[in-house]
Amino acid sequence: MHGSEVASRASKAGMSQDAGRSAKPAGPAAVPADPSSKRRRRRKRGRKGGGELSARPPVEAKARSVSGAEAPPKPPAGRKRRRGKHGKSSAASSAPNPATPAKAAAAQPAQRPTTASQVRLAPTAGVRPRPHDVPAYAALDLGTNNCRLLVAVPTRSGQFRVIDAFSRIVRLGEGLTATGRLGEAAMNRAVEALKVCADKLAARQIRRARLIATEACRSAENGAEFLERVRRETGLELEIIDRETEARLAVSGCGSLVERGTKAVVLFDIGGGSSEIALVDVSGDRRPRLARHIVAWTSLPVGVVSLAERFGGQTVTPAIFDAMVADVAGMLDRFADRGKLGDLAAGPDFHLLGTSGTVTTLAGVHLGLERYDRRRVDGLWLEKENVDAMIAKLVSWDFAQRVANPCIGPDRADLVLAGCAILEAIRQVWPSQRLRVADRGLREGILSELMGDDGAWRRPNNPANTAVAR
Repeated sequence: MHGSEVASRASKAGMSQDAGRSAKPAGPAAVPADPSSKRRRRRKRGRKGGGELSARPPVEAKARSVSGAEAPPKPPAGRKRRRGKHGKSSAASSAPNPATPAKAAAAQPAQRPTTASQVRLAPTAGVRPRPHDVPAYAALDLGTNNCRLLVAVPTRSGQFRVIDAFSRIVRLGEGLTATGRLGEAAMNRAVEALKVCADKLAARQIRRARLIATEACRSAENGAEFLERVRRETGLELEIIDRETEARLAVSGCGSLVERGTKAVVLFDIGGGSSEIALVDVSGDRRPRLARHIVAWTSLPVGVVSLAERFGGQTVTPAIFDAMVADVAGMLDRFADRGKLGDLAAGPDFHLLGTSGTVTTLAGVHLGLERYDRRRVDGLWLEKENVDAMIAKLVSWDFAQRVANPCIGPDRADLVLAGCAILEAIRQVWPSQRLRVADRGLREGILSELMGDDGAWRRPNNPANTAVAR
């Protein structure tokens, strides 16, 4: 139920109560059969017993179910102003009738989220923002395979708490390798997912946001045309970012997973249509933003969707897998700066850091999870032997076995081996004894940069620090 419907019902309830109060008995004694007389007696008994009007509890209960947070406590008798959740006077406190807070809330003007980076909300998108919500930051990533959204509030310095999230596999780049264009069915799936994102953004106060599109829209002939359709149908305006920006954001999102004492990292993000690789040197004085330590980067024009479409994703023999690895290795050979880390890449304080569905899938299979659990996967260390074993196991499985694995499933069963082939090519160029798994990436990088640029962690008494996670 939308917040406006709840407020409307609450308003009607308040009107009926006011009408009951203004009614007077016609004579010296009320007629026993008169319903208004019975209502007055019930209200009188309720006041003596300190109880609330019977119409209020169900209205407040519905309001809580919509807002997702506890309603403010009832003020002591005689107070004219109510204190809000964070100690500030609420908008409803100036209403003349404190017994009907929902009616007072209904009289408030609709509040629109404050946004940045061309965020526009569709006129019919979702629930209106709630006045007690703290301003939040949002990041949306429309990739070749997935549509993902994160909404978060800043907490301690350099950190934030996610208060809403959305992820759906849309396969926007399906068929793009063969046709050079986004297909109609793929665009329809993406638009439906983006409508969900628009509703979620409309339901909150968004201080700043960045909505990006990556390789599929970047390389498709009709990519710009599709984003115009997205604007018309969802109210969201997405920007197509270049590959260098994509690599930088991936590094920014994984800064907390590079521990003190590490001297060098090769971070890779295996996407649906492209794969970004960044060489990071942290052997000197470390800066707050890990992206400032990038010494070289490249973007391979290949991802799990495009590679699987070229070589086949369902039936993958060891020979086909080796051919995929060789294809990606040829692209890496053209990366002139691949040796930029020098001796650091051969030392004990070097490791690989993977942020993609491929490495998180490998981690889930390695752990034998019956259901994917981000808390166990994000930040997990895999030794070289673990990765070798997992890749060999997946190559030995047929398509049905991959579908049956709960960490792969039907959505990734035809893509996971293409991802493993890209990973194997990366490991051949930068051999490492350890691989760290990151279930984070572009969205987290966007949020970190938005909050940092906005000075969110420098503000005294930041209300986001006391926000209730929902």
